[in-house]
This record gives sequence, structure tokens and C-alpha cells, in this order.
Amino acid sequence: GSESEEAPAGLEGLPPIYSILKGEVVSVQTYGAFVRLPGYRKEGLVHVSEMSASRVEKASEIVDVGEQVWIKVIGREIRGDKVKMSFSMKAVNQGTGRDLDPNNVNAEQDARRRRQFRDQTGNKITLEAVLNTTCSKCGCKGHFTKDCFSAPGLQYALLPEEDDKEPQQQSSASVLKQDSDKKKKKKKKKLWTNIIRIQWSLMCLSQ
Repeated sequence: GSESEEAPAGLEGLPPIYSILKGEVVSVQTYGAFVRLPGYRKEGLVHVSEMSASRVEKASEIVDVGEQVWIKVIGREIRGDKVKMSFSMKAVNQGTGRDLDPNNVNAEQDARRRRQFRDQTGNKITLEAVLNTTCSKCGCKGHFTKDCFSAPGLQYALLPEEDDKEPQQQSSASVLKQDSDKKKKKKKKKLWTNIIRIQWSLMCLSQ
């Protein structure tokens, strides 16, 4: 009828989540196969990871265009103005159509994994944005102004750190010698700190 030809509004007009249906493979890609269900306009994707319990490299190893397969609806979502459906073949016995994951344990685990993957991808994009940011204080890339640790210390970052001045009361030569020995040890410890600061500052100045 004409009603079935209209595009579904939101998730209406789509098969129920976790329902078992038989459909026809209409397209085979490397990453999966698109399956059309009778009575529904929208096709769903069976990703290669959902085709078989064993590892599948290419969808063409498992299905051909025109083949009838049993699927389980494991995902329905709206991204922008597009509705996407995810199907699973491995959750259904392909001979009988019996649900092999009746409690939807595997389906929910897979859904969580997909969400985590999307979150990680989003974090990666955010990280790239930070790396491309130029700090307005020191002119370096890779951090925001609020996180800048070279400002306002850029001027003295190139200078070695001065130890506290010796107390005026120290007149004993032995005390002065001990004090200078301590300073040498302190300066060795601070050497790496100064080198790191100098490298940071030089990197900023060279950009």
C-alpha cells in the first residue's frame, strides 16, 4: 500500500528491537551485508562481526545477494536525519530461525562495545583539537592557555634556579663546606628540571 512506501517518522515503522525476522540480502560489502525485510522500506546492516560465531574476514564468505537469511534486530538509532538498523545473523539459528540469544545478553554487550568505540572516537577527535590549539600566552601548540605552565615563567625558565641565600650567621668554614656540598647535590637534581624547561622554552620560541 501507499502507507508502507512512506519514510518512517523517527523509529516508528521499524521492526521491534530484538525481534527475529527473515530477510533478503540486497547488498554485500567488505564490512557486512545489507538485508531488506518484507514489509519494511528500511534496510539493516549485518556487520561481519555479527555474521558468525567464528571470525569472518569478508561478508562475501558467508552470504550472497538474493540469499534469504534469518536476522535479529539488535540496534535502532537515529543519527542526524538518518535511521540506522543493526541486525545479527549469529544470534539466530539460520536453519530454524530459533533465537540463540533469548535473554539478549550478547546483543546488549555488543551495544555497549559500540557505544564505547564511539566515545573513544569522540575523545580522539577532542584530543586532536587540543593538539592543534595554539596557546595565546606562549605561542606554543598542543595546550590551552589555562593549562600553560611556561607562562608567566617564560622569562626565567631559561635561567638556572638560584638556591636560597646562605644565612649571614654562618661563619664556620666547615659549615660552609658542608653547605656547598649540599648545594652541588641539589644542583644535580635540578639539572634535569632546568633542561626540560629550557627545551620547552626553545620549542616555544622556535615556533
